[in-house]
Amino acid sequence: MPGSNRSVQINRGIFTLLRLYASSFSPMLLSGSYDIIRIWEAIVLARSMRTDSDMTEGSIWRHLIEFSIPMIIGLLFQQLYNTVDTLVVGNFVSKEAQAAVGSTGSIINTVVGFCAGLATGASVVISQRYGAHDHQGLRKAVHTTIAVTLILSIIATVLGLLIIEPMLRFMQTPDDVMEDARLYLTIYFSGVIGILFYNMGSGILRAVGDSRRPLIFLIISALLNTVLDLVFVLVFHMKVDGVAYATIISQIVSATLILYTLSREPSSYGIRWREMRIDQQSLTNILRIGLPSSIQSAITSFSNVFVQSYINAFGSACMAGYSVYNKLDAFVLIPVQAIAMSSTTMVGQNWGANQKNRARDSVRKAVVLSLISTAVLSVIAFVLARQLLGLFSPEPDVISYGIRFIHIVTPFYLTICFNQIYAGALRGIGDATAPTIIMLASFVVFRQIYLAVTKALNIGFVSVALAYPMGWIMCSLLLLIRYRRSALFRNTPMPQASTGADQ
Repeated sequence: MPGSNRSVQINRGIFTLLRLYASSFSPMLLSGSYDIIRIWEAIVLARSMRTDSDMTEGSIWRHLIEFSIPMIIGLLFQQLYNTVDTLVVGNFVSKEAQAAVGSTGSIINTVVGFCAGLATGASVVISQRYGAHDHQGLRKAVHTTIAVTLILSIIATVLGLLIIEPMLRFMQTPDDVMEDARLYLTIYFSGVIGILFYNMGSGILRAVGDSRRPLIFLIISALLNTVLDLVFVLVFHMKVDGVAYATIISQIVSATLILYTLSREPSSYGIRWREMRIDQQSLTNILRIGLPSSIQSAITSFSNVFVQSYINAFGSACMAGYSVYNKLDAFVLIPVQAIAMSSTTMVGQNWGANQKNRARDSVRKAVVLSLISTAVLSVIAFVLARQLLGLFSPEPDVISYGIRFIHIVTPFYLTICFNQIYAGALRGIGDATAPTIIMLASFVVFRQIYLAVTKALNIGFVSVALAYPMGWIMCSLLLLIRYRRSALFRNTPMPQASTGADQ
């Protein structure tokens, strides 16, 4: 059983790296981390399974949980990955350097998020071809994805370098932060090819049900980034440039691992470099599904610049409190993001396999699973708000504002489960335009109108803090209506296996 041995080795590698990463934290966190890691290790290693996963048969609960857990760990490491740069420059360089690194997120996300949307489109097309057992269509989709990623990398590099100066000016970046922010972005966009190929490559593997190998490569990248951050800053006395180089080097390493893995993969989704070409039909399907998500991601990221301006009006303590709240917020929402991505893959495979009932059932179970996990974490965040925020800042006024954000916003987290799962399900059947329009209307247009009205009425802090929850509620209601009216609920013939991705 070479496939089983290979799977066991991969899983053991993941948990070895998890224990290694956990050992870098405090002893108090270490013991608890090891207990959790050992439990997960026992569960996963108890099953010898292929690295890919056919989600058109077997237990839906089992598929969702097994596929989500590695992605949850991956998102956790991604969040820790994003936190390390800020922690290192904040502790060992200066507050200006920390501000420079932290304030560039919306600019980076505008460009990278656009490309990530196309990765979503590619993942859906590939999962549909995989579920339909269309090996020729799968091979064309994979090679089209890789070829498009190369073109996107060139465009993103040039575009990213060109928008640095105008975007920093538009954000009214302070003079004492401007130089470091410019340097960080210049280095980052010069090596943006790494994150784009990792996102696309991991999207291919996740589309066929393999969320473990992308996870192990992400862990390697996170470990490398942490080590390089410390070496460049502490040993070579570099500053913002040091953490920027650490970031792009680690991302390029993870991309290389992904491409090497796909090149060695004997299945239909493996890369054959001699077959590298763009298939017109595959490209059309990827753009049809991915382009709306790309536009949504880019516009939403850009709109966050405006949202921040309303927060800034309450002063620096409020800005800092909002910042540390956002760090906690990102961790709380990790499970629902992973479950939503798992649901998209499962719906895509079952849609491609002409199994409507199973696709609908997977959505229902994904909603339940996300509600349970989000409710548990929301209660923890609400009750332990002061202690958790204290990990990020010792300032009482900063913590006070952070607690106010948590206590106002946390009760609405459950609404996110509905908009994330339903949007993922619609994308899984190839309907990417509707969730994109709904999310843009809710998260950008409605939110900006809401904030403008509250500012005009001078309602105050609470109304501003409720801007995000109001958008979540509106989005969830509209997506529920759209989902119930989607092709999954129509008594119409399913698409043929060879053209399922064209719906």
